Parts: sequence; C-alpha cells; structure tokens
Amino acid sequence: MELFLLAVGTIIIGVFGCVLWFWGSNFVLDSIYPPRGPNAGENIRRASTIRPWLFLGPAILFLGVYLVYPVVNSLWLSLLNGSSTRFIGVDNYTWLVGDSKFQESMINNFFWLLIVPALSTLFGLIAAQLTDRIRWGNIGKSLIFMPMAISFVGAGVIWKLIYEYREPGAEQIGLLNAIVQALGGDPQTWLTLQPWNNFFLMIVLVWIQTGFAMVILSAALRGIPEETIEAAVLDGASHWQIFFKIKVPQIMGTIAVVWTTITITVLKVFDIVFVMTNGQWGTQVLANLMYDWMFRGTPDYGRGSAIAIVLMVLVLPIMIWNIRNVRKEMR
Repeated sequence: MELFLLAVGTIIIGVFGCVLWFWGSNFVLDSIYPPRGPNAGENIRRASTIRPWLFLGPAILFLGVYLVYPVVNSLWLSLLNGSSTRFIGVDNYTWLVGDSKFQESMINNFFWLLIVPALSTLFGLIAAQLTDRIRWGNIGKSLIFMPMAISFVGAGVIWKLIYEYREPGAEQIGLLNAIVQALGGDPQTWLTLQPWNNFFLMIVLVWIQTGFAMVILSAALRGIPEETIEAAVLDGASHWQIFFKIKVPQIMGTIAVVWTTITITVLKVFDIVFVMTNGQWGTQVLANLMYDWMFRGTPDYGRGSAIAIVLMVLVLPIMIWNIRNVRKEMR
C-alpha cells in the first residue's frame, strides 16, 4: 500500500509539476517580454525565440543527468583502479584483452548477434505472412505476441523449468526431459551441455522477440499496394514468387529496422543468462560479466566500467544505423 501511494504521489507531482512549469515559465516570459505596448513586435519575436527552450530545457537537463553523465563517469571510472582511488590509464582495457572470461563473453555475444536477430526476424516474417492469410490469424498473432508481455526474468524462469533435470528413472518435471524420457531417451542437464547450452538460452530470446518482429512486419506487409500483388497474379507469378520477389524486397527497409532493433537488445542481454546459468558452463556474456565485476564479491569498478564502455561502443554504431534507417522509412 505504501508503494502504491508513493507511485500515485510521484505521478501526481510529475503531472502537476509539468503543468506548473508550463504555466509559470510562460507567465514569467510574458512578463519580461509583454506582447503589448510600443515594443510589442520585438517582444513577441524574442519570446518566440526563447519559448521552445523553456520546454526543451527540462528534457535536456534530465538527459544530461541520466544519460550523458553516467557515460562520462563510466569512462572516467574505467581509467581508475578497482576502488577508484588511483589513475591507472588504460590498464583495465589491457587486462580485458587477455582475460579468458572476456574472450568467452565476446565469442558468445557474437553468436547471440548472429543467431537471435536472424531467427527472430525470420520467424516473425513467416508468422506475419501466415497469420495474415488465415481466418484465425488474429488469435495466432495474440499467442505469438504474448511472450513480449513477459519480462526477461520471467521468461528465464519459465524456460529454466522447461529444461529442468531429474535423475534418470525419476519423474521429470521439465517438459523437455519428460518428452525425451517418454521417447526412451536419457534426461539431460541441458543448461550444462557446452556449447549447446548457449543455443538453449538463445531460444528464450527468439521466443520473446518473434512476436515483436511479427507485429512490425505484418504492418509492413499490409502496407504493400494491392495493385502490385494483383499485377503479379495476372502475370502468372506463384505464391512463392510473390512473397520473395515482390513482398520481401518492398519491406526490406522494415526488415532491416527490426533486425537492428533486436540486435541492440541482444547486445544488452543479461537477465536471461543471469537467471538461467549465471554465466556458468561457458555461457558468459558481456552484460553479466560487467555485473559480476561491478557488484559481486569485492567490486572492481574500474574493470566493470571498462566492460560497460566496450558494450556501449558495440551498441552505438548499430543504434546510429538503426536511427538512420528509421528516418529513411519515415520519408
């Protein structure tokens, strides 16, 4: 109850704070430059120049505090020792190059980047095409999209139960091992089987992101002009030719946006690995490695910050490319 009241109070303060700022800043500006009197024209011009900054000011301030400052501070911390008391230059980055866990994380992140966006986009495209052509398509879309409503932690717990292991002969509570045992096989500790355990983790994110890809690509497919499809049908094109040679090329920009958006999510993957394996048995990824150094045992803020900077450097180019693609799509 206390948290609920705190949340409601915060919302009320936020909304009324915005209203108060809007009204107060306009009142002060109009008092300084009144839109009347002998200098009315000049006052209106000056007020019009300043007014947008009154509204943008709070947003720029909050972005600076919550976005820019953490980046600058992380960069500075990465140049200090573990307790942030001594400047050591690029020693943390030199350590990263030779650290086996960092190398393992980079390799795993590479495979995550290679597999998850590709499979999510592919399954999303297939689901979008199929659900648009069948009568109960909307129900199918709802079911496929449903995992998007589950947090990564929740999805990790669900799939951990699916991979759950019990001794051979015992009753299997994990769905996968129950099926294997029913078919006469031996149950496996799926999450410790290297390197396949990485793929078992990736399936969780593919399961979540397919719904996202399906919704976006379905909207793009519906946006293709009917005249184009009808012309192809009249020319004798088959369903496969219409799909691969007409529909897919026309939504290629949207496919690229979906792929890069999922790629950014994949680079930051943490919750699923943390919940299911905690980075053990060869499943370490960059975000989980950063967490280990920053918050576990004796924290080493220097090394943790260095990993965070590497992660940001990897995400940044993809994000810029994604924003440019979105702008092209909007033109």
